[in-house]
This record gives sequence, structure tokens and C-alpha cells, in this order.
Amino acid sequence: MTSILVVNTGSSSLKLSVLGPADDVTAARTVDPWDGSPDHRQVAEFLRGQPGIGAVGHRVVHGGSRFTRATIIDDAVVAAIGELADLAPLHQPRALAGIRATRSALPGVPQVACFDTAFHAGMPPAAATYALPAAWNARFGLRRYGFHGLSHQYASARCARMLGRDAGGLRVVTCHLGAGESVAAVRGGASVDTSMGFTPLEGLVMATRSGSVDPGLLMWLLQHGLSLDEVSGALEKSSGLAGLASLPGGSGDMRDVRAAADQGSAAARLAIDVHTHRLRREIAAMAAAMDGLDALVFTGGIGEHQPQVRTEAAAGLSFLGVAVDPGRNERTRGGDSENDADISADPAAVRTLVITAREDIEIVRQVRAALSLAAPA
Repeated sequence: MTSILVVNTGSSSLKLSVLGPADDVTAARTVDPWDGSPDHRQVAEFLRGQPGIGAVGHRVVHGGSRFTRATIIDDAVVAAIGELADLAPLHQPRALAGIRATRSALPGVPQVACFDTAFHAGMPPAAATYALPAAWNARFGLRRYGFHGLSHQYASARCARMLGRDAGGLRVVTCHLGAGESVAAVRGGASVDTSMGFTPLEGLVMATRSGSVDPGLLMWLLQHGLSLDEVSGALEKSSGLAGLASLPGGSGDMRDVRAAADQGSAAARLAIDVHTHRLRREIAAMAAAMDGLDALVFTGGIGEHQPQVRTEAAAGLSFLGVAVDPGRNERTRGGDSENDADISADPAAVRTLVITAREDIEIVRQVRAALSLAAPA
């Protein structure tokens, strides 16, 4: 197949990249901020300047229960993605705008939706099911959907290749750490548990999201004067590292929080400690879901570029066999697949790797697979 365009829409940005047959990036453009318009001038200019695109792959955050694999886009698929907007209100409409833009600019070129939830769709019922009334689960489609699936899937497969192991016999915990964060238990190449749930709010402490909170606490706040909008807005936009560190400007960037902690801020130090505690706890929980651990992977902006986060997480996981080499860890900053590295201490039973997040490569792989399945025999 010729070049494939990858469209990765965020809540405020749009990343476009063209990958050739060898998965090499031949062109790229980031539009930030992006107003969500399919007719944005920079988007149109970039697409007009890319001849030879044979297919388009779109990252779509939520596939619900319907989309459990990459799916060729038609009008019915577009409508179904739109119906899931209330489950991912920041991202789903932007994904649709990206689809509209490329369908308009590249008529006749096959387009494929690749879903962040799809990798987790096959989790065992014990891991995916909430202990709520069965009638609610059935009526509303309540389950742990999980997110960051494209990143977790790529990282776990890349881990197996780096270790020279058959993915079928490997137990990996992948940690996608950035503004949004999640961990996943990947056994035999398949997701068997993950920290995010029905929404991306569950699980780890994130830049501005709270992660898991006692639902009884939230009910109490609603009963004691806070509105639903106040609670939901705070959980998404002013909790997590930002809420705990209370920095000027409300930053939840781990770099800013760590700088403040180094300068003596007790609030920032507590924010880091809470983040580390939750990260260790969730990694251990993922290992328990697989009856053991062979490899631990750090990926995403924080996972790749902040050695101290990796050091602090690993320091509480020696009982699992995790240990990192200080020198290797400090030298590894990610950012490019050539910088992927094993940072394990030599005697460690569990290998610890730093892997550059490459959702684009995973999207291209899924696009090829979907189009291959649709091709006439």
C-alpha cells in the first residue's frame, strides 16, 4: 500500500502525519490550537500538498460497545461515532471534524476509524464489569471500556520485540503517562485489565483529572451544596496534580509541579507523592490480574522524558522483581523509537523498558488490516 495519512485529533489540537510503506514519517503537521473546523486553512493546505495518499486512519477515543476493532468509515459509522459523543464530549466531536475534513479533501480514498477503547474490548468479564445492578449495566451499556488502547497495544508489542520474546507468553504492564494517564495489564498480547473505566476519569492521578475517587464522597459533596456542574468540572479540569499542587496559574504539568517541590512547596511534594503512590498501586494491581509480571513499560510524555517518575515508581515495586539501573534510567529520554531502551538493573527479574509512544504506527497497522479484510478474495 502507498502512504497512509494518520489523523490524531485532541481536545484542542490536530496532528497530521503521513507514513510510508516502511512506517517512516514523510510529512507531518500539528495545528495547535485547532478550532475544530474541517475547513481550517492549515489543514486544507497540508492535505493538498500530500499526493499519493492511499488511505486515512483516524484515532477515535470512544468506540462504545459497538466498535471493537478498526472499522472502515461510511455514513453509518460516522453517525454511530456521533451518537457516542456524550461518553467523550471533548474528543468525539473533534474526531468527527477530522473525518469530515479528510473525506472532503480526499474523496474516494478509504478511511478507517481506529478506536482507543477497542484494545480493551476483550477484557474478561470479571475485569470489565461494574458491581452495579445488572439491569443498569444492560440498559446503559455500563462497563470498564478503558482508553489509550492504541498506545498500550503498540507499547506491549514493541516490548516483546525488544526482549526477543513471543508476545503469547509475555505478561506486561504498560504505563501511559502524560496529561492523561492509564496502566494496562497485557497478557499474551491482549488487554486483561486497565485502570481507566467507563470514562477516562477513573484510575491514576493525572494533570487535571482526579483519577479514582470514592463515589460516596461525590454524593456527599452534591448533598452539601456543590452543583453537578461544579463537581464534574472540578474532577476534569482542576483536580489531579493541578488541584493538589495549587500552583500559580493552576498548572498540572509534572515538570512545573516538580520544580515547585524542589523549591520547597509542601503542596507540590504531596501532589508528587500521591501520584507516585497511585501509580505503584495500579501497577501492582495489574500484575495481580496476570498472576505475575515479566516486563514493565513506561511510555507517553511523562513516561518517556521524566526519569525521576520512573525511579520513584520502581522504588516501591521491588517485591515484584522491578529494579532500574540509575545510569541507564537517567540517560533515557525517549522521544524517538531509536531511543527506546531497557533501563533494568542487571539482576532484575522483571525487565523495565522506556518506549516512545507511537500510536501512529499502530493506527497504520490497523488500517492495513481493516482494508485487507475488506478486499475481495
